[in-house]
Amino acid sequence: QVQLVESGGGLVQPGGSPRLSCAASGSTFSINLMRWYRQAPGKEREWVATIASGGSTNYADSVKGRFTISRDNVKNTMWLQMNSLKPEDTAVYYCSARDSSNNYWGQGTQVTVSS
Repeated sequence: QVQLVESGGGLVQPGGSPRLSCAASGSTFSINLMRWYRQAPGKEREWVATIASGGSTNYADSVKGRFTISRDNVKNTMWLQMNSLKPEDTAVYYCSARDSSNNYWGQGTQVTVSS
């Protein structure tokens, strides 16, 4: 089993640049893909970014150029550097990880963008 714990959320002003972290534990040797998702109030959960074990990345159009996903396979940690935040970025942000047979989810961390 894999356990994921997000941190770094909170109240941020527009234009702010918080960094979210996701710490993985358990059977971390089997993790290949790691992803960030987010879910705004009343909205469907949406994919934000993906990073593979080899370091390749993909981003949703809504965050491309503003967010950067990264990971350290030795520390078993993933980050989402968020820049130039907008009110529409307000959401619960979730960390996910995938191995050969299962998907795993963290508990989520709230990011609120407001002046």
